[in-house]
Amino acid sequence: MSDPVPLGLVATARALAARELSSVELTGALLERIACANPVLNAFITVDPEVSLRQAAAADERIARGDAGPLTGVPVAHKDIFMARGWRTTCASRMLAGFVAPYDAHVIEQFDAAGAVNMGKLNMDEFAMGSSSESSFFGPVRNPWDITRVPGGSSGGSAAAVAAGLVPAATATDTGGSIRQPAALCGVSGLKPTYGLVSRYGMIAYASSLDQAGPIARNAEDLAVLMNLMAGHDRRDATSLARPAEDYRRDLQRTLKGLRVGLPRAYFADGMSPDVRAGVESAIAVLRRLGAEPVEVELPRVELALPAYYVIAPAEASSNLSRFDGVRYGHRAASYGDLADMYSRTRAEGFGPEVRRRILIGAFVLCHGYYDAYYLQAQRVRRLIAEDFASAFEQCDVIAGPTSPTVAFALGAHADDPLQMYLSDIYTIAPNLAGLPAMSIPCGFGVHGLPVGLQLVGNYFTEARMLGIAAAFQRETEWHLRAPAAMTP
Repeated sequence: MSDPVPLGLVATARALAARELSSVELTGALLERIACANPVLNAFITVDPEVSLRQAAAADERIARGDAGPLTGVPVAHKDIFMARGWRTTCASRMLAGFVAPYDAHVIEQFDAAGAVNMGKLNMDEFAMGSSSESSFFGPVRNPWDITRVPGGSSGGSAAAVAAGLVPAATATDTGGSIRQPAALCGVSGLKPTYGLVSRYGMIAYASSLDQAGPIARNAEDLAVLMNLMAGHDRRDATSLARPAEDYRRDLQRTLKGLRVGLPRAYFADGMSPDVRAGVESAIAVLRRLGAEPVEVELPRVELALPAYYVIAPAEASSNLSRFDGVRYGHRAASYGDLADMYSRTRAEGFGPEVRRRILIGAFVLCHGYYDAYYLQAQRVRRLIAEDFASAFEQCDVIAGPTSPTVAFALGAHADDPLQMYLSDIYTIAPNLAGLPAMSIPCGFGVHGLPVGLQLVGNYFTEARMLGIAAAFQRETEWHLRAPAAMTP
C-alpha cells in the first residue's frame, strides 16, 4: 500500500510561488511529520523548529515582496557532514556529538541565499564511512519501505527523509556510491556530479580526492533545479572547477532517439540478484523503446575498482581524520596520562569501529615499505579505470547498469562481515575513482516489494544530458511516483 505521492521540490516551489500555501504552513506541517516519523526512521540527528520556522517566515516575506527565487521557502534538509553556522554538526560521530559549526559550507550558503528553509541535519554513516547508515553514533537509519532494513549509506538519512516525504529534497555526499546506493534502496533519485563541480568547502572530509556533494530528490527535474543552485566555482576550494554556469534543466524535454546506451559486460555478470537484474533489464527495454540503442562495451579493469578504492579512501581518511585529536575541538577523553595517552584514549572513545578500521588500514598502506606496494599501485589502477571509461565513451553516450547488486538488506545482516558490506558498492565505486558523474533513478521493485535502482554514468560534465535521459525515462514510467506507507508514531 502507498500514500498519496508527497510533493516534489518543483511542485512545492510552484505552490509557494502561486501563494497556494505559505512556507510557514508547509514547514510546520513537515515538522509535525518529522516529529511523528523520526522516532521510527531516525533520519534526522538535529531538528530546530524555531530556526526553521523563522527562515520560513522570512521566505514568505520575500515571496510577498516579489523577491523570491526558484527555491525560496522550499524546505530542504542537509546531510550532517555539511557545516551549518549555529547548527550542531556531528558527522554522526561521538567525536563531534556536541560540536556547533561556526561557519557555513559553500553548499549551505547557496541554499540560504536562495531562501530555502533548513529543516535540520540528517543521519548518516559515521564520517560517511559505510554502505548502510548503521555506523552512526546516533543509531541506524531505517528504510521507510521496510523499517527492518537499511536505507543504504552513507547518505541514508537523506534518502530516507525524501522517500518518506519528510522533505522534498536533501543534500548528500558520494565518495564511493553514497548518494546513488541509498537513492536506489529507498526508491528516490540521486546525482553524484563530476568531481569538482560542487564545492567541498565546509564539507567535512573523508577521502578528499573522491568526495563530492550532490542532491537527492524525487525525480530528475528536481535534481536539475538543485544542481543549478549547488554547482559553481568556489575559490575557497582548490579542487573547485572554474567553468561557465549552465542550466541543468536544458535537456529535460529531449528525446532519446539515437542515444547510445553502453552496457558493460562486467556489470551484468554474476553477482547481481535476479530481481535487480529483472528491474534493470526492464528499464533498458524502456530506453530502447524510447529510441535509444543499447551497445555492449568493455570495462576490462572495473573489477579492480573495489580493492583500489579500499586502499585509496582509507589512506586519505587516515590523514583527514588525524585532526580529531581532542586538543582543539570535539570529544576529549576524561582521564589520561600523558599527551600520547590522551590522543589514544580520545580517538578510541570518539571513533566507532568502522572508522577505526579504515584509519588503521589507511595508516598501514601509507607506511614506509608499503606505500609503493599498495597506495601507489592503487593510484595506477585508478588511472587505468579512467582510461577504460574514456574508451567506452568513444562507443556510447551514457553507461547504464544496476546501482546496487541487491535490494535493501536487513539491519545487522553484514554487521560481522565488513567485506560483504563493501561489496554492496561494487557498481558505484568506479565512477568516483574516475571522477565521472553518475546517478541512480528508480526502475522497479524486487523481492519483498523493495525498490531497485538504475545507474547512469556519463562522461565528464554531461549532467544535463543524464538528467534529460532520466526525465525521459520518468515520463514513461511511474516508479519514481511510488511512496512508502506513512510513518506512524
